[in-house]
Amino acid sequence: MKNPKVVAFGGGHGLFLTLSSLRAVTRDITAIVTVADNGGSSGRLRSEFNSLPPGDLRMALAALCGDDEWGRSWAELLQYRFTSAGPLDGHALGNLLLTALWQKIENPIAGLDRVGELLRTVGRVLPMAITPVDIEATFLVHGEKVSVRGQKEVALAIGELDELHLISETHSRSAPLATEEALAAIAQADWITFGPGSWISSVLPHLLLERQRIAIENSPAKRILLLNLDSIPSDQSDEFAGRPALAHIETFRRYAPEMKIDFAVADSSIVDDGTSLSQAIADMGGELIVADIASSGESNRHDREKLTSILRHIFSGEVLR
Repeated sequence: MKNPKVVAFGGGHGLFLTLSSLRAVTRDITAIVTVADNGGSSGRLRSEFNSLPPGDLRMALAALCGDDEWGRSWAELLQYRFTSAGPLDGHALGNLLLTALWQKIENPIAGLDRVGELLRTVGRVLPMAITPVDIEATFLVHGEKVSVRGQKEVALAIGELDELHLISETHSRSAPLATEEALAAIAQADWITFGPGSWISSVLPHLLLERQRIAIENSPAKRILLLNLDSIPSDQSDEFAGRPALAHIETFRRYAPEMKIDFAVADSSIVDDGTSLSQAIADMGGELIVADIASSGESNRHDREKLTSILRHIFSGEVLR
C-alpha cells in the first residue's frame, strides 16, 4: 500500500522515534499525543497559562518537519532551549511559540496546525484532549496502596501498578473527551501504532478515553504494538523500566481487554524463548515479530532506521519471521 494512513499514539521521546521512522514510509501520519505533562518547561507554562503542556506536542511536530532546509531549520529552532539565570531558563522556543498561539487563537488544534504549516510537516499532530489532564495512579508498595497524582510524580513512583485514572483539573474523576479530529483520523486509518515510550504516562492514557478506545477497537485499521527495550532494573529507573515485555502487554490488555493487536514488535534482547510473549500476542489476535531493532551501544533505545525497515515490511505485507 502506497502512503498508508497511519495514526500513532504516544508521547515524548518514544513517539518522536516512531514518527521519525514512520515518515520514511508514509506521508499520511496523524500523531495523537498525551497532554498530562506537569514537569519542566511544559509544567511551568501549563501552570502559568492554564494551557496544554506543549513539550510532547512540540517534539511530535519537530519529528514530522518538512524534509528540506526550511523544515529542518525550523524544527531545530523549535527544539532550542534557553539557558539563562532568569525565568526563560529551560524553556524550549517551540513551547513558547505554541503557548503564544494558544493564547491568541484560543484553539489548541488550530495553533498546532499553524506550526505544522510553518514546519511543512508530512503529517498532523493532535492532542489527546483539548484541555490538560492529570494522571492519577495507585501503586502497591509492601502491601499498602499509595496514590500519586501528576505525570512527574507517577514517573518516580515505585511499586506495582494497581489503578490508573485520568482526571481533569476540576478534580473530576471522569476522563476528558477525545477530540473529534482524532476520532475521524482513527476511523480512516489503515494502521495504528502504540509505543514505544513511558508505558504508564505515554501509552496507557490513550486507552483511558472511553470514546477513543472504542473508536480504535472499531477501526478497520491494523494495530501494531511497539514494545520497549528497557533493560534497567525497575528500582533504578522510572515507571515500567526494567519490567518484562510480558508485563507491558498484560497491563495494556488490562485497560483495553477487547482490543485486537495484529502485530507486536520486540527486540531479540528482551525475548527469551518467546513462547509466553508469542502466546500473549496470539491471545490478542496477533503475531509477535522478533528482530534486531536496538540502537548499537544503547540497549534500551530503538534504532530509527531498523524500526523503519520493520514498519516498511509490515505495511507491505512482507512480515519478517
